[in-house]
Amino acid sequence: MPTVLRVGPYRFHFCSREIGEPPHIHVARDDLEAKFWLRPVTLAANYGYRAAELRGVQRLVEEHCDLLLAAYAEMHGGG
Repeated sequence: MPTVLRVGPYRFHFCSREIGEPPHIHVARDDLEAKFWLRPVTLAANYGYRAAELRGVQRLVEEHCDLLLAAYAEMHGGG
């Protein structure tokens, strides 16, 4: 699971086994994780984040979306 970015306690990473899905990113902290589609940025799955923190995580994904899309394209050969 290559890490693309770290912001505070959050680790932004890809799962290499998820081929054929739209561009997305996983954001983990401790035992929590969320998955966001990147075009447009929307929540795909939430595994434990509370609503207020999840909104903050989504803002971080939106803020870094261009970087995340470029890293996704590099890793997956397009997107």
